[in-house]
Amino acid sequence: MNFTEILKSIDDFVWGIPLIVLIMGTGILLTCRVKVVQVRKLGKALKFMLTNEEGAEGEVTSFGAFCTAMAATIGTGNIVGVATAVAAGGPGALFWMILAAFFGMATKYSEGLLAVKYRTIDDEGHALGGPFYYIEKGMGASWKWLAKLFAIFGVGAGLLGIGTITQVNGIASAVKNFADPDSQHMISLFGGEYSVATVAAAIIVAAATALVVIGGIKRISSVTTIIVPFMAVMYVVVCLAIIIFHIKEFPAAIAEIVKSAFGLRAMAGGALGAMMVAMQKGVARGIFSNEAGLGSAPIAAAAAKTKTTVRQGLISMTGTFIDTIVICTMTGTTLIMTGAMDQGLEGAECTAYAFGQGLPWSQSTGAFVLMLCLAFFAFTTILGWDYYSERCLEYLVGKKKNVLLTYKWIYILAVLIGPFLTVEAVWTIADIFNGLMAIPNLIALVALSGVVARETKEYFEKEAHMKIGA
Repeated sequence: MNFTEILKSIDDFVWGIPLIVLIMGTGILLTCRVKVVQVRKLGKALKFMLTNEEGAEGEVTSFGAFCTAMAATIGTGNIVGVATAVAAGGPGALFWMILAAFFGMATKYSEGLLAVKYRTIDDEGHALGGPFYYIEKGMGASWKWLAKLFAIFGVGAGLLGIGTITQVNGIASAVKNFADPDSQHMISLFGGEYSVATVAAAIIVAAATALVVIGGIKRISSVTTIIVPFMAVMYVVVCLAIIIFHIKEFPAAIAEIVKSAFGLRAMAGGALGAMMVAMQKGVARGIFSNEAGLGSAPIAAAAAKTKTTVRQGLISMTGTFIDTIVICTMTGTTLIMTGAMDQGLEGAECTAYAFGQGLPWSQSTGAFVLMLCLAFFAFTTILGWDYYSERCLEYLVGKKKNVLLTYKWIYILAVLIGPFLTVEAVWTIADIFNGLMAIPNLIALVALSGVVARETKEYFEKEAHMKIGA
């Protein structure tokens, strides 16, 4: 058994039925306990997302914390991840991705609420919070080992999985598809042959990462508040244009997604197996994309300048809605409507085909537009996950500046070497760390669901009384 096969075996074990049940079950439990807040209060959440709370403690504005979380959330999972999920699990994977995201909104709401409730703010105004603190302070000191376990997996996810290698790998792939699609300009490096475009992308992204992450959360926040809204709108406009241009294929695409989700296109006796593959790939790629239940977003939420736990929970919730229910749905739909998923292509190449064929422009123009979108998406994810993984490390080792600075440079090095690793191994490693990271966080969310329910009830009852009094 080779290394790739070993990784796949570990991935299949981590992302087996128990974890899928835990993720979906936690989302369903929290949805019930907060009385479907993701539907009832979505309008209010979107309004809060665009406004800041005055006179509150924290390091960055609520919008800045939201953009930092969205920067880490919207990345290659929205482009490459959806393509790999649909390729491996069929169009039905998109259905399970959306369903998991719906319940995941309640999960993300709970994460944001608990992050603010149990965070710590030192004399310098430095905020630290997230699963490690709501596990330790909410569940009790005897559970500190679980908090440390989460932090260890968080460092691994940032350094070896979702934070660095997968993101820069996606950027380099998109740059090569545009600048050197026929691999005509190759150089020897690390014992292999690589395109000059791939090498150039690695160096440029690593250098840009270094310029931002050395400045810490405030610099990351200032960069992401500019890039995140711009990149999301640009990508949605292009996908929407493709859907409108192929509107006649839309009903058939929706039917294909639903039939595939329940294995209705599989041969007799294979329906359950096909459905389970679609579910596994959809849920796994969904959590990779929107990070609901992963425990990463509450680390950014804890830095927000806010006095209200529920308010930050609502803001956090909108991230899953925008990331998966809007952006991933659009990506998956364009892949199916343009026939990209039937071309036998992998990752970014599949989405590039959809962008090239989806509108009346050349394939190279579509590849260029996708390259820009992917570059922005993935770069901001690299920035956001540097912050997440540093906070995990800080929880483990304390405020040892030399250790934290050394980690920053190791993180930048991981970005530099990311494009030279194989796509399959990279995504498998990322999936493994995501799953391991989610387990301690989901245990905490279930244990503290009563706290979430109580805080939610008290907030909205108080709000109702204030309206009556006015």
